[in-house]
Amino acid sequence: MIKRLFLILAAMAAAVASTAQVTLEQCKAYAAENYPLLHKYGLVDRIRDVDLSEINKGWLPQIEIYGQATAQNVVPAFPDKLSGILEQMGTDVRGLGKVQYKAGIDLVQTIWDGGSSKARREVAHATADEQRSALDVQMYAINQRVENLFFGILLIEEQTRQIMLTRELLESNLAKLRSMKANGTAMQSDVDMVEAQELTVGQQLIQAKSNAADCRKLLGLYTGQDMSTCELAKPAPTMPTTYSSDRPELRHFDAALSLNRTQFENVKASLMPKIGLFAQAYYGYPGFDYFKSMMSRDLSFNVLAGVKVSWNIGSFYTKSNREQKLKLSGEGIVNDRDVFLFNTGLETQAQADAIEEYKALMAEDSRIVDLRANVRRAAESQLENGVIDATALLTKITDENQARLNAAYHEIQMIQSIYKLKYVLNR
Repeated sequence: MIKRLFLILAAMAAAVASTAQVTLEQCKAYAAENYPLLHKYGLVDRIRDVDLSEINKGWLPQIEIYGQATAQNVVPAFPDKLSGILEQMGTDVRGLGKVQYKAGIDLVQTIWDGGSSKARREVAHATADEQRSALDVQMYAINQRVENLFFGILLIEEQTRQIMLTRELLESNLAKLRSMKANGTAMQSDVDMVEAQELTVGQQLIQAKSNAADCRKLLGLYTGQDMSTCELAKPAPTMPTTYSSDRPELRHFDAALSLNRTQFENVKASLMPKIGLFAQAYYGYPGFDYFKSMMSRDLSFNVLAGVKVSWNIGSFYTKSNREQKLKLSGEGIVNDRDVFLFNTGLETQAQADAIEEYKALMAEDSRIVDLRANVRRAAESQLENGVIDATALLTKITDENQARLNAAYHEIQMIQSIYKLKYVLNR
C-alpha cells in the first residue's frame, strides 16, 4: 500500500513538473549559472591576490647569501721604503694576498619606494576590476541568445497551435465532403483536394514540432535544464520606465579608464628616489682592516651597515613617451564609449519604432480574424449548397489561418521587441 502511494505521489510530482511554467528570467538565471565563463571570476580574484601578495612581499628584507674566491694580479701594498724600514725593525710585511675568498650575507630593507608599491597595488585592483567588467559584458551577451531562443520557441509553438486548428477545420470539412460525395452532391476531386491539403498541413505540423523540439534542446544546453516538456510562460509586455542605458559595457569603459589613470600614477612613482637600509656581513680574507690583512692571512669576520638612496634617472627619459601612450589609450577608450552610446541610441530608436508598429498592427488583428472566420464559415455553407468548390474553401481556410497566425505573431513579436529594447538598455 505504501509503495503504491509512493508511486502515485511520484507520478503526480512528475505531472506537475512536466506542466510547470518556466519564465524568461528563470532561463536567464539558469544560463548564467550554467555558462562555464562564470568560473573565470574566481580566477580573476585569485590572480589579483597573487599580484598583491607579490607586491607586499617587496617590503620584506631582501637577503642574499654568497661565497666567492678570486685571484688578482695586483693588490694594495706598502711602499718599498716603508716595507724596508719595517723589515729592519723585524716586522715581516707580506702584503695582501693575491688569492682572496669569503662567504657572507647581504641584506637590503626598503624604507621608502617612492610610492611604487602603492601605485602597483592600485593597478592590480584596477586590472581585476577591468577584467571582471569584461566578463560581465560576455555574460550579459548570453541573455540575448536565451531571449532569441525563448521567443523563437514561443513563435514556433504558436504556429503549431494554428496548424492544429487548421487541421481540425480541414478534417471537419473532409468528413462533410465525404458524406456529400456519398450522397452524390460532391465530386471525388473535391474530396481528394481537401484530403491532400489536410495531409500537407500534417507534414507542416511534424516540421513545426521538430523545430520546436530542436530549439528546446538548444535552450536546455544553455540553461543546463530539461526544457523538453516544460511550458514557457509568455512574458508580460512591460515597457522600461526610462530609456537611459545601464549596459555593462559602460561599466567596462569606466573600469578601463580607471585602470588607465592608475597607470599614470605608476609612471609618476617610477620617477621617485628610493631609500633603504643595507647591511653586509662576511667571513673571509681580506677583512675591512687592510693593514691587519697585510700583516696576517688569517680569516676575519666583517660587518658593514648603512643607509642607501638610489634614483633611477633613466625613468625620466621614457616618462614623456609612456604618458603619451597612456593618454592616447584613454582617448581611444572614450571614443569607443561614444561609439557604443551612439549605436545604442540608434538601436533604441529602432526597437521603439518596432514596438509602435506592432501595436498599430495588433489594433486591427482581432477584427481581421473575426472577418476571416465569418468568410470561412460562409464558404463552408456555400460548399454544402454547391455554390463554390473545394478550392475556394481551402483559400478561405488558409486566409483565416494566416490571420490568426499574424495576430499571434504580432503579439509575441511586440513582446520580443520590448525585451530587445530592455536588453539594449539593460532595464
